[in-house]
Amino acid sequence: MNTIAGTIDRPLTNDPKKQAPMKPSTSEPAGSAIPDFTTTGAIDSRQNRTREMQLIPEALARAHMHDRLHEAEQERRAIRLASARRMQRRAERASMRARRALAMAVMQ
Repeated sequence: MNTIAGTIDRPLTNDPKKQAPMKPSTSEPAGSAIPDFTTTGAIDSRQNRTREMQLIPEALARAHMHDRLHEAEQERRAIRLASARRMQRRAERASMRARRALAMAVMQ
């Protein structure tokens, strides 16, 4: 295994349970600081917080993909609408030609 000790910025492990416990400082008198309440709830909440932090890019990517899918669906709707209007105009022109042809046939 690696014999190099980890630092605060780059610990050997990110699991708080596997990290070395903090040693009491000799510069402070004993009992001067608030006692360390390392409970499982605090560790779990810290782990959940880091898990949430790690999932932020995934959530952002999911939101971005949702937006892109929404934009693509709107674009498809616009294309379908334009196509429907074009076909409607074509049908109206064909109808007018048929009416004219019928009127010409009746007149003769």
